[in-house]
Amino acid sequence: MRQDNLIDTANTKQLIACQQCDALYERPQLKQGQNAKCTCCGSTLLERKVDWVNRSFYWSIAGLLMLLPATLLPIMGVMLGGQYDDASLFECVLALIERGFYMIAILLFLFALAVPTVRLLGVFYLTYSFKYKRLRSSQLSFFRAFHHLDNWTMLNVFMLGIVVAMYKLIDDTELTVNLGLVTYTCWMICSTVAVQYLDQDEIWQTLEQRFGDE
Repeated sequence: MRQDNLIDTANTKQLIACQQCDALYERPQLKQGQNAKCTCCGSTLLERKVDWVNRSFYWSIAGLLMLLPATLLPIMGVMLGGQYDDASLFECVLALIERGFYMIAILLFLFALAVPTVRLLGVFYLTYSFKYKRLRSSQLSFFRAFHHLDNWTMLNVFMLGIVVAMYKLIDDTELTVNLGLVTYTCWMICSTVAVQYLDQDEIWQTLEQRFGDE
């Protein structure tokens, strides 16, 4: 009975389910640049990304280099009544706290600063480990937690808020786009591209094969 359970478990690990229609297939062996599609609904089952380690690694480094300028440089300036004022993203969080908007300040800090930073650091850590062959059993639990960060990324909502604010103020004030907004946009692009280049299925498969039984 125990041997049958081991065989069933081994066979289960070789199966892959379509995320759209739940059809089951044997896991195909793909080379870089190849992908497998579901014969039932046509969605992509697996995709092997080309040179994903180096691409995600260097994009994450670029994003980390832009982290401080993106958060500390002024985002935009406002000219009103002959007076000019500007603020960085971090200063916006502090200003909201000073005015008693604690919930908005917390949400802004989490979704525009904390979560994107942790996500970018996670990409750097994973790709660094794969690039320099420093894999550990703890990375299996780390990647499980990292995978859930995709549900907490709200950068696009923050950028939409900036655009709406600029549209509402442009008739009454003189607005200037500062370097902080440019670097923040570049930071957002680097973070998004670094995650998109990750071959998450290969990461799962490699870590589970090495440390799945520990």
